[in-house]
Order: sequence, then structure tokens, then C-alpha cells
Amino acid sequence: MAKLYFNYSTMNAGKSTVLLQAAHNYREMGMTPYILTARLDDRAGQGQVASRIGLTADADLFAHGDDLYQRIKARQEQGPVACIFIDEAQFLDPEQVWQLARAVDDLDVPVMAYGLRVDFQGRTFPGSAALLAWADDMREVRTICHCGRKATMVVRRGVDGMAMADGDQVQIGGNETYLSLCRKHWREAMGDRTPI
Repeated sequence: MAKLYFNYSTMNAGKSTVLLQAAHNYREMGMTPYILTARLDDRAGQGQVASRIGLTADADLFAHGDDLYQRIKARQEQGPVACIFIDEAQFLDPEQVWQLARAVDDLDVPVMAYGLRVDFQGRTFPGSAALLAWADDMREVRTICHCGRKATMVVRRGVDGMAMADGDQVQIGGNETYLSLCRKHWREAMGDRTPI
């Protein structure tokens, strides 16, 4: 039975590595995965999913407003698809998350979405909030804070290296921009600011 999965975490936890390993496992068993990633994030190059440890795979791109149900249906018409993988799922529109849920239900294909749960201000991304509400199964990809506790938050660092309290929700970046922290150290870095 197909399900909608949401694999979530903070930055630098290895979400893309887990996605790429799972897609590899399908290929190794002679099955075809279909990988999509956000057009917005081109750090690895357009149409690429890449992990920090060097794994890569080609992917189709999605953007705001794309009808993912129709994209998946069209892809299935080209040949069997064993599983849909979505990288950078936080950038999905809520409508797109619903389209993924419909694909699971009506096209009987599992969808595994990987993304951030919260932004640097401790607020959920719209796509993540929809996935938290509608996913059949949620799995946390864990990483750690510098203190050894589980990291559940992330700060965005400015050019001075200090945590930024304000800014646009989306700013593409990696280790040079973001730092994953436990809630206690996030509160310290943000000046005990309430994430509301």
C-alpha cells in the first residue's frame, strides 16, 4: 500500500544522502525511482540532488505552482515508477503536498519527501506544515548540536558569523550560512526570542 512519507530534520542532517541511498536501493532491485527537487535550490547545479558526502543523482525540477499530480501521472505513462522522491520538500506549496497525497491515493505510488521542518526563525515552512498535517508516516533524520544534544533548530549566520533574527524565510545556503542547534543553544543564539 502506497504512503506519503515526510523525512524531516534541520540543515546538514543528511536528508539528501538518505534520499539518494533509498533511490539507489530501488535501482539496485531493478525498479525505477522518479526524483524531483526544487528549482529554487541550484547549489548542486540545475536538476541535481547532491549530498555533502559526494553522492549525486539527476532530478526533474519543481517550482511554485507546478501540478505535481499531473507530472507524476505523465511520468508513469512513460513507464513504471516504483517510488517518487522529493528533495527540498519545504519549498513545496501546500497545494503541491495535496497533489502528492492524491498521487499516493489515486496513482498508488509511494512518495518520499525530504525537507526542513522549520526555518531559521523557528517557524514551519508552508510545505513542511502541510506534510506534517497530511503525511501517512513521518521520520526524523537526526543530527546533533555542538553540545551533543539532538539538533532541532537552525540559525542563519550573517557575514559577521552571528545569528540573524530577521530576513526572508528562504535564503539558499549551506554550512557557510546555517548552523543546526538544539533548542537551548538556538535560544541563546537568538537572544531567547519566541519563534512566533
